[in-house]
Amino acid sequence: MPFLNVEDQVGLYYEDVGDGTPVIFIHGVWMSSKFFQKQTEFFSKNHRAILVDLRGHGQSSKVHHGHTVANYARDLHCFIEKLNLKDVVLVGWSMGAFVAWDYLQQFGEENVKGTVIVDELPSDFKWDDFSMGAFDFPTLIHLMREVQNNRTGFLTEFIPLMFKKELSQDAFDWMLKETLKLPESVASAILFDQTVVDYRKQFQNINVPTLLCFGRDEKLIPVAAGEYIHKRLNHSQFTIFENSCHCPFLEEPDMFNKTVSGYILSL
Repeated sequence: MPFLNVEDQVGLYYEDVGDGTPVIFIHGVWMSSKFFQKQTEFFSKNHRAILVDLRGHGQSSKVHHGHTVANYARDLHCFIEKLNLKDVVLVGWSMGAFVAWDYLQQFGEENVKGTVIVDELPSDFKWDDFSMGAFDFPTLIHLMREVQNNRTGFLTEFIPLMFKKELSQDAFDWMLKETLKLPESVASAILFDQTVVDYRKQFQNINVPTLLCFGRDEKLIPVAAGEYIHKRLNHSQFTIFENSCHCPFLEEPDMFNKTVSGYILSL
C-alpha cells in the first residue's frame, strides 16, 4: 500500500491513479479516502485522481499529536511537495473544506488551480455573529463526551444524518468501520479544533476559482451556507444536488463526477 511520510513516523495512506491535473480529495472529520471510492475510476480518465487519508484517519498513522486543521493543511502541503504536484485542484468535503481553506491561508494560491467545496459552513460553531453554525457550546460539550463514552452509539445515529435516503446495511457497516479507526482521543481532539475554526474573514482574500457543491437536504448543513460563501467568494460557482444531503459524491455520484470533472476541465 502506498504511504508517504510527512513527518517522522507519520505516514499518510493514499491512492494515486490517472494522468493530468492532480485532483486531491480531502475527506471530512473521522472519515477516510474510502468515502470517495465512487470518484476514483471516473476521475482517473481525465485527471490524476489522488485520495488521501489525513493523519490518524483511515489507514494513515495513528499518532496522537498534530490533530488540528492547520496541521492537516501542513501535512497536505508536505504531501504535495514530496509528490511534486503542480497546479492542483483541492476537493474538500466537510472538514476537508477547512483543510483546503487553511492550506490557501498558509501557503498561498500559486500552486492551486482551483478548489471544490462540498457541503460545509465557513465555521461549524455558532458564534455570536454567526447563528448559522452547526454547534453551540453545550452541543459541542455533548459531542465531545459522546465520542469518549458512547462513540459507536453516537456514530450509529450520526452516519444516517449525512444521507437523504436510508442507507443499506452494507454501506452503513463499512462507514461505521471507517469512522471507528481513529482512537477516541484523536477523534475528540480534531472534533474540537474543526468546530472552532472560522474562515469567514479569509474569503475576501481567496481568488482561486471555486465550485461549491451542496446537498438540498439539510439534516446537517443548510443550503444557505453555500449561498453565504458564494456571495463572499470571488470566482465561485454554486451547484445544488437535489437528491443529496451531506455526501453528493456518494448519493448522486454520476452527477457529481460529471459536474466536478467538467468544472475542472474548464479551468
